[in-house]
Amino acid sequence: MQALVRAVRRGDADEVRALLESGADPETPDDGLPVLCRAVAAYDEAVTEALLEGGADPLRRLPDGSTPLLRAVDGGSHLLTLTLATHRIPVPAPAREEMLARARSWVETGVEAELRRRTGLTGPVERVRVEDAEIGWWCEQLTLGGLTVRDEHRAVLTSLEVRYGIRAPFDELVERALAHPDRDHVVWSDVVFTLGRRLDEETWQWTRDLLNHPGRLHRLLAAEVLLFLILGDAFQGKDPFWERGRELVPWAEQEEDPEVLAALLNAMTHDSDPEIEAVGLSFLTHPDPRVRALVPDAVERSEDGRSQVRPESLTAVLTLARDEHPDVREAACRWLGHYRGPEPEVGDALVALTHDERQPIRICAVSGLAYRDDPRCVEAEDRIGPLDPELPFDHRLLDVSRYRQRREAAARS
Repeated sequence: MQALVRAVRRGDADEVRALLESGADPETPDDGLPVLCRAVAAYDEAVTEALLEGGADPLRRLPDGSTPLLRAVDGGSHLLTLTLATHRIPVPAPAREEMLARARSWVETGVEAELRRRTGLTGPVERVRVEDAEIGWWCEQLTLGGLTVRDEHRAVLTSLEVRYGIRAPFDELVERALAHPDRDHVVWSDVVFTLGRRLDEETWQWTRDLLNHPGRLHRLLAAEVLLFLILGDAFQGKDPFWERGRELVPWAEQEEDPEVLAALLNAMTHDSDPEIEAVGLSFLTHPDPRVRALVPDAVERSEDGRSQVRPESLTAVLTLARDEHPDVREAACRWLGHYRGPEPEVGDALVALTHDERQPIRICAVSGLAYRDDPRCVEAEDRIGPLDPELPFDHRLLDVSRYRQRREAAARS
């Protein structure tokens, strides 16, 4: 059984699975506690999942009265908590209430205050930023006197409420997000996701009204939630606000904060409307590249990209293709690569972009030329350069081959 303990301590999920399949006890003790507690304390989701699959009990009552699930709540990792809470057997009502109460207690007391209460220490708290490279969000990890927690308890509470059918008040969710005023923080992201899935008129109105708030963070949160509402629920096929982006035009016209404005444009431009295009084009020379990069998305075109746009609109996108900022050039390149109008200057712009300093832009430009059946894509392909073997394969790299196949098929017919 010590082999399982060593595998859990090493964080070797594959070895943990192999040992469990060979008959190891998933409740093997480690310093008097089930090995699941060791994985939870280490925030090791892979090993936690392996132990749960092997039969470890997340609701096992421990000597101190807690359970592995409650320890996950205390630790503050909302994904780890959900992993334990959603594993196979539904959590009984009493355990749910206990879990929700524990999460609320952390939220109401505050992470640092509760950490000090539990340790009885008054010294400095060690703080470390922990990033999730796969998802793209972050949290803060706090350690005092050998006790470590993460500041995701508001996300823990929010996700559990959603899972168990509790509709938290709109204003309360806003407060939770603003307690972590960074759009990449776990709590902020989870609140945006939670409100963005409430596809009802009440949430739309409350969120849109939040755009009138004097605080930029309130408006930023509102703009991000509105994007989710407009995109709808792809899994359920529901998008009741898909064509209501134009309602945000008055706020975009008066917004002065570039980050909020960019978020608003991102939400608006999923709708197609002449008024949205006009507002977008008005920001062609905006000083912030985040705003300029969203101008192409405001330009109307048919879904298949074949209809011609107004000359002044196309000129605007071509101008952005020569922008000083690479993010803006990449956005313009994506638009031009999907545009199927016959204007020769589109192909010329894409050829120019195949010389760009950024490889992703060169890939995008070559792909655009191939889709336009522009023979210059063949020569331009050589300008893409060596690829990073550590990155996922980009399927646009096959577009020139597909172009050749189309030409060969046409020659045979």
